[in-house]
Parts: sequence; structure tokens; C-alpha cells
Amino acid sequence: MPEPQNIKKIIYNEIEAVPETLLLEILDFIRFLKLKTKMDMETYLLSYSALAKDWLTPEEDSAWKDL
Repeated sequence: MPEPQNIKKIIYNEIEAVPETLLLEILDFIRFLKLKTKMDMETYLLSYSALAKDWLTPEEDSAWKDL
């Protein structure tokens, strides 16, 4: 796996080679990925706090101890 700095350079070089007619589509995709990442994290945090009440109990620990 390339280093993050190298990945940025590769992406930059690829974008430089793309026709200008595709740049808006690339920008939309980047924004979509950022939003998706943010939404995934929010969902995780909300789910964890809601389910922790059921998960973090002695009964749950006992049920899963042999796995």
C-alpha cells in the first residue's frame, strides 16, 4: 500500500490528466465520500450508545464468556 502522501500525489496526477468536463463529477464524488464517512461515524456512535445498555451487562458477559 502506498504511503498517504504518495496516494495524494497519485490522485493529483490522475486529476490533472482528466478532461475538465469530468472535474465536477470528481468533486461530487469526493464530497459524497466525505459525507458518507461522516454519516457512518455518526451512525456508529448513535448505535453504540443505544446498544451499550444491553451489551454492557454482567448477563451479556456471562453469555459470551466461552466464545
